[in-house]
Amino acid sequence: MRIWTVADVMTADVVAVTADASYRRIVGLLAERRISAVPVVDEDRRVIGVVSEADLLYKTAFAGQNTGRRVPSRHHLPRNDDKGQPARRLMTTPAVTTGPGTSLAAAARQMDHRHVRHLPVVDGDGVLIGIIARSDLLKVHLRSDDELRRDIVHDVLGRTMSLEPSTVAVNVHDGVVDLRGNLDRKTVADLVVNLTAAVAGVVRVDDRLTYDTDDTGTANPRDYWPYPAIPT
Repeated sequence: MRIWTVADVMTADVVAVTADASYRRIVGLLAERRISAVPVVDEDRRVIGVVSEADLLYKTAFAGQNTGRRVPSRHHLPRNDDKGQPARRLMTTPAVTTGPGTSLAAAARQMDHRHVRHLPVVDGDGVLIGIIARSDLLKVHLRSDDELRRDIVHDVLGRTMSLEPSTVAVNVHDGVVDLRGNLDRKTVADLVVNLTAAVAGVVRVDDRLTYDTDDTGTANPRDYWPYPAIPT
């Protein structure tokens, strides 16, 4: 079963700045590229921070003021009205990053937990290779109903569960999947539903499956081999 990852939706042609980039240079890049954040890298393209619109707007809103606002320790924001400050004084650091093999679900949780809108994507050495935004995570929902049905029938039911195609009827409309059919065990039916829900682009699963035996609580984990763990 194919799991969509950050590499599938990230922007590989990512613009970055060095720590000495000026305020105006960064604002110009954001406007020119129509982006809302830019990674800050060192001479080896390793990510050392991120400058976002929020960082720049805070400086604009409170330029020249001693607001008394407590800024989180990961922020290094100037408090004067000199907009000549370099990226090293504007950026959020350390940067919250992710890897290309991270699942989209994990990336979404990371964004939510760390309260960020962008994640620079780095390789094993911390070198910048892309960036992913919240909007990128939604791209999977642009997949057609036919694509979703094909993944469910061939990958979930066929390749993963080794079920005959006629065992489960699969209908998809606007990303909502309707599953109908009869299976031998409840645990197998539950697994079909959970794996279907994990297919990238599925909005909801309407479970209309029936089963012959409720083996909940009595099934041996070995019975599931070679079924995979639910993607997270």
